[in-house]
Parts: sequence; structure tokens; C-alpha cells
Amino acid sequence: MFVHSVCFLFCPCPTTLAGFFFAQKRGIFAKTFHNMPVNIADLREDYRLAALDISDVDKNPFVQFNKWFQEAVNSAILEPNAMVLATISRGNTPSARVVLLKGVQNPEDKDADLSAGFVFFTNYESRKGQELATYAHAALCFNWLDLQRQVRIEGSVKKVSEQQSDAYFESRPFKSQVGAWAS
Repeated sequence: MFVHSVCFLFCPCPTTLAGFFFAQKRGIFAKTFHNMPVNIADLREDYRLAALDISDVDKNPFVQFNKWFQEAVNSAILEPNAMVLATISRGNTPSARVVLLKGVQNPEDKDADLSAGFVFFTNYESRKGQELATYAHAALCFNWLDLQRQVRIEGSVKKVSEQQSDAYFESRPFKSQVGAWAS
């Protein structure tokens, strides 16, 4: 499946828990937080790594995304292609989970096909597959904390070709295929 972009919003990462996780990783809060309650409201990272200047943003959101995605890859962060996929159920309940981006195709590319957009794969019978079949709209969010950046993508969703879906499934290791059936 893929999400065809209808709206791109580029903004600095506002996730307030980032500082805690980075500090905890560095051992800064190890003694303090193990022995006393944590005041969640006090957890805050000061995001100063880079500012967003609209004059630096490419007019083509796919070009800008690819630039930022390459920066994420080059920074060696863990799974830069991990993204939160948000869907909605028949009862209008939102649902979000992490999936992996498996391709990006700019619809303005001369070789673009009808499945231009952001490609990910899922079991069509899974909860997310059923939700996407019912409401063909979704939101994606890439959260690259080390870069203090997030990218939000909202748009319509449709299935990729059966050949593309089958080729991807066959490329996965057997245990991964079994996991896909269970998801």
C-alpha cells in the first residue's frame, strides 16, 4: 500500500520525551529516576540542532523528503524508514502502529507509475489492512529524534499491484513471512 501525499507538514520534532530517553541512555538520570517519582511535565529537550527556514525547503515535497530521509540514513539512526501509520476504524477510533517504509516515488518523475507515493506493505486481512480497505486515508509520521526532525504525511491510500505485493512478500525471509501472516 502507499499513501499519496496531499499535504506535507515539515516541523522540528516536538516530542518531549526525547530528552529523557537520550539522557537515560547516557546515564544522566539513572540515580535520580530510579529512586523517586518522575514528573513527566518536567521532561523537556531544548531543540536547537537546526531551524526550519521555508526558503531552504524544496517546493517539491518528495524532493524535500528524499533529502531529509538521506540525512537520516547518513546519520546512522536506527531504522530511519520506521514510521507511524495512523488509520481509523469503522467505529471512528484512531489506531497507530509502526511500519517500515519500503519505497518512495515522486509522481513528477518521468518514470513514475500509478503507485507513486510512499510504499509500505501489510497483511490485507490484518486490522490495519481492514481499516485501510474501509477508509482509504491515512497519516504517516517519521520521527527522527537524533536529528530533531519529524515529517508528517497525510493522504489517500490504495493497494500496490499484485505483482509488486507478491514480489515483496517472496523477498522476505520465511520467519518474516510468518510474522506478516500473524500481523
